Amino acid sequence: MPYRTDLAYLYDGSFEGLMCCVHESYYQKELPSMIFDYTREQATLFPIKEIATDFTAAKKVQHSINQKISNEAFRLVRLCYFSENQNRETDILNFLRMGYKVGPKVTNMLTHDIVHKVTKTAQTVSRESMFYKEFLRFSDYDGSLVAIIEPKNFVLPMVYYHYCDRLPSEQFLIYDKTNKYAFAYHQGKKRLFPLEHLEVPEAGEKELMYRALWKQFYNTIAIEGRINLKLRRNNMPKRYWTHLTELMD
Repeated sequence: MPYRTDLAYLYDGSFEGLMCCVHESYYQKELPSMIFDYTREQATLFPIKEIATDFTAAKKVQHSINQKISNEAFRLVRLCYFSENQNRETDILNFLRMGYKVGPKVTNMLTHDIVHKVTKTAQTVSRESMFYKEFLRFSDYDGSLVAIIEPKNFVLPMVYYHYCDRLPSEQFLIYDKTNKYAFAYHQGKKRLFPLEHLEVPEAGEKELMYRALWKQFYNTIAIEGRINLKLRRNNMPKRYWTHLTELMD
């Protein structure tokens, strides 16, 4: 019996919801032409089928990816899910369908278009998350640390744990201006939540002193004869500079 292709899936945008889309596709023998969430609903001529999030079904799919394909395949799927790629859901579904057919070797089939797309997307997300572990800068507002990021991908869920480990005794908030999400940490309690807008107060005298000291340190350790602006832009892309203390005007 051929798979039905003349429909689109609508889900809640969560990773568990996407796993339920994979579950629905297999058990109902459907291959949706589109998969999108409520925040970016798109026009389509096909009937739209809403997929409810069932955590039991989602866990079953996640377990099957690790067991029937590989842990690496699950890692790629997870990273791809957090990307800005508007077709990431259908790419993930097609990648998993191939993985269930050929097994662990799917992650090495880089010449295949869908495997290449998922792998490349995952690498982009992973690289950006690493940048934000290096380039994120906090400002002190009356004892609370606040950082603002503007990533291309939704890397906040992959970044915040790094700072929980590094700053376990601090109270801090990281705001993702692009995706309108924030992460708050206080006394071991963690919370990731949607936030449309963040207003921060003017920097106080103490914070301005910290910034001046950091800029002085940054400029002092520089070796004028070895300054290479092109190399700096390669290692520290210019789009990250807006929120870097040492490069602020």
